[in-house]
Amino acid sequence: MKTSFALLATLIASASAFAPSAKSAVETRLFDGPGKINQKIDLDSPKVATMDSVEAGGKKVYCRCWQSGTFPLCDGSHMAHNKETGDNVGPLIVSVAKEE
Repeated sequence: MKTSFALLATLIASASAFAPSAKSAVETRLFDGPGKINQKIDLDSPKVATMDSVEAGGKKVYCRCWQSGTFPLCDGSHMAHNKETGDNVGPLIVSVAKEE
């Protein structure tokens, strides 16, 4: 009986390590404190999503550092961010081949 109780207590204790908490680590990282990436773009929105299109032969350069004054397009703000932080973030460049 003592062995069964010890085994049951061990299983319960280890299972609690895998149980989801009231607030997940992702939510905490995204919405609280200094780890938050987006500090200025559409802060009242639960999610910032952008739809865009690129015409044949066109190219667009999109911000990935969240610092651009022309977000969602890149304005080169990542260069100052990289110099200040030692990061290596750059833009997403999307191009579409010309139609032949």
